[in-house]
Amino acid sequence: MAIPRNLLFYPLFYGFSAMLVIASVLAIPFGREALKKVVAVWGKWHRWCVSSLLGITIVQEGIIPDEPVLIAVKHESFFEAIDMPRLFRFPTVFAKRELFLIPGWGMSARIYGLIPVERTKGAQALRAMISTARDRTREGRPLVIFPEGTRVEHGDEPPLQSGFAGIYKLLDLPVVPIAVNSGPLYHRIVKQSGTITYRVGETIPPGLPRVEIERRVHRAINALNTGESVPTGTLSASV
Repeated sequence: MAIPRNLLFYPLFYGFSAMLVIASVLAIPFGREALKKVVAVWGKWHRWCVSSLLGITIVQEGIIPDEPVLIAVKHESFFEAIDMPRLFRFPTVFAKRELFLIPGWGMSARIYGLIPVERTKGAQALRAMISTARDRTREGRPLVIFPEGTRVEHGDEPPLQSGFAGIYKLLDLPVVPIAVNSGPLYHRIVKQSGTITYRVGETIPPGLPRVEIERRVHRAINALNTGESVPTGTLSASV
């Protein structure tokens, strides 16, 4: 069944997504609320395609705090990147600068409130990111970051990018680490049916030394690689 499922998923999801990119550009003159609605439709459409066409069940273990926090997410595939507007309430995502160069999408992303990450520009770029991030937290929005910096194969546990600890220190926010195991099902040309799990780790307080925050986040976001039991806030639930 995998190939027929994929033959439906690719044209339906990406075809409608292309139309939503156009809709997002058309929504810009009407303000962020209009753009928010377009993004919400995209998130719901992706979830429907993943569940109904690919046969993937999505499970969330633990509760994500509904307040301005820094959310550190494992990154194994495009699944969790696309799923952020569905998983969180109006999130701000730290995204690599190259994505903002995509015609139409890049302009919409900036207005929606995503934060471009420019790794090669040092302290100046970091200050700009922190300033924008503080503006978003004042709006009550959660900040989402992929602390490994890029997608990694399921089971790989690279060190966190050096900039993560700096962002954590300067923002002075609690961190909510989230493990996800989307890679084996989604990060492939022929996507497979099965279960993708989000595991929400315990909230980590601000103000920890660099070595400690990196150790705790690294352990928590890789919990689904090892099967290690990491404390969560609630029992599992399909979402």
